[in-house]
Amino acid sequence: MKKKVLLALLAVFAITHLVLVFTHKTFIYKALIYTYPDINDQDLFYRRTIAASPRPHPWPISSQYNQKNLPVRLDTLLQSLETTAFLVVKNDSILFEHYDDSYSDTTHSGSFSVAKSFVGTLIGIALDKGYIKSLDEPIANYLEAFKKDGKEKITIRHCLMMSSGLNWDEAYASAFSITTEAYYGTDLEETVSRLKVAEEPGKYFDYKSGDTQILSLLLRAATGKTTSEFMQENLWNAIGAESDAWWSLDDKEKNEKAYCCIYATTRDFARLGKLYLHDGKWNNQQVVSSSYVREAITPNGLLDRETNQPNDYYGLQWWIYPNSYNKQVFYARGILGQYIIIIPEEQLVMVRLGHRRGEKTGKHPLEFIEMVNMACEGKF
Repeated sequence: MKKKVLLALLAVFAITHLVLVFTHKTFIYKALIYTYPDINDQDLFYRRTIAASPRPHPWPISSQYNQKNLPVRLDTLLQSLETTAFLVVKNDSILFEHYDDSYSDTTHSGSFSVAKSFVGTLIGIALDKGYIKSLDEPIANYLEAFKKDGKEKITIRHCLMMSSGLNWDEAYASAFSITTEAYYGTDLEETVSRLKVAEEPGKYFDYKSGDTQILSLLLRAATGKTTSEFMQENLWNAIGAESDAWWSLDDKEKNEKAYCCIYATTRDFARLGKLYLHDGKWNNQQVVSSSYVREAITPNGLLDRETNQPNDYYGLQWWIYPNSYNKQVFYARGILGQYIIIIPEEQLVMVRLGHRRGEKTGKHPLEFIEMVNMACEGKF
């Protein structure tokens, strides 16, 4: 009897496995084992190294470095969300930094969707250098899978604005979603090629990691370099990164998980903030054109699906925060509370890394709003 039950279970498993193989769903095994993405997932995947700059630019340290404690309200909130790193750069010098959970200024942490702002920047650089002719070029000019089935209408700008109209399901909690497949699967190019047009591109803002992944595949096709190689040569070196970074891959020697999964130090993440604080210029070098930077951090005007009004919170792979202080605030954001926040009027960049993110108030997470409030009130 026991033998029959065992054989029946083996048969069910074999059939299930064949179904998963046939439907491209074997990534579910990893999803079930690891359950939910974590900031320390770097060893789960193959990765590509982005080497430290051969001419690193160490951060200047402010004369007021760590002389003030964090406001109690903010400190309590950050602790409750298991913050691992919090860094404040003011006037291009490190004013404050604090680490928990065995983190330090040399510890690497996962970026999650903060990576999207890096990819957007790389697209701007590729445009500046002539690898792509215009943001309004069709994706089909570079990727064969976009030459049919209505996908030929999708442009680079549509993907930058999160408005491809493709049927990407942005669901991290579901083991069966395409976002989970992208994270745990082994063929991002094939995954993207299966996407279908769900609506007219360029009308609604609809946050989809697939749009950023498409931009990375396009970048490789346009430049002949991997996204990591292009980043190292045109961004990481230029901004004087002091440490190597890593970008997780879908499989050995294949494609970057470009919508997420850069691993870097807190101080090196802050460099992207300084670059945008200075309109795309690092010291005396224009790394990405100021015109592209301005467009990236200006609301793209796509309709919000819930209100049917033009959105005021997203540009080109950057979030934007309208606020009661009437100060310009824009930021990169990851699902577990990863932030690079820029407030030009305060000459300030903040980086927060950690294990959890708070609830949203409208479009923006609670702890992000609190960090901005404290900065705009001159608490740093």
